[in-house]
Amino acid sequence: MLRRCSQLTLPDRRRLHQIIERKHPVAEIARQLDRHRSTIYRELKRNAFHYAEFPECGGYYAASPTTSKERRRRLRRLR
Repeated sequence: MLRRCSQLTLPDRRRLHQIIERKHPVAEIARQLDRHRSTIYRELKRNAFHYAEFPECGGYYAASPTTSKERRRRLRRLR
């Protein structure tokens, strides 16, 4: 059963990082984490880094994501 309206926890992000290193497709990652595919896509879009000068340093890192609390705080300041 898929969870509704829940965010990825740090253990989920660490597991996501491990699965991505094994080059699994997003649909398989979503099934393993019991999340929707769009959740995984959004997580990768928000927290993946791409460096043109150092391509080997880019990728997804589980410990570096901006937390939802930080994003909410920034949005409140803009309002």
